[in-house]
Parts: sequence; C-alpha cells; structure tokens
Amino acid sequence: MNARNALIALMMALGLTVAGCADEQGPAEEAGEQIDQSMEEAGDTMEEATDEIGGQAEEAGDEVEEETDY
Repeated sequence: MNARNALIALMMALGLTVAGCADEQGPAEEAGEQIDQSMEEAGDTMEEATDEIGGQAEEAGDEVEEETDY
C-alpha cells in the first residue's frame, strides 16, 4: 500500500509540474507582468528626473561658489 501511495503522490507532482509549465499565461500572470513593467518604467522616469534635478542643483551650487569666491 505504501508503494501505491508513493506512486500516486509522484504522479500528482508530475501532473502539477506539467501544468505549471504551460506556455499560455493566465490573466493574473499577464496583469502581474504589466504591473512589473509599469513599475520599472516609473522607476526609470524617477531616476531620470532625480538625475536632472541633481545636475541643476550642482550647477546652482557651482554658481554660488563662484560668486562667493574672493
């Protein structure tokens, strides 16, 4: 009886493995990928904005430094 239970468990695990490897994505997976892509794009936009602001702040600091040098 134990061998039979082990065989059943193995067949169930194999079936779940094959089902998990399906090429088609479900709606939840597609939604998750869209969210990931949106978050990545938002992060890139924020990075570009902070780089630009940082550059402007550095330029302003350089100008202040030049004006205050004796």
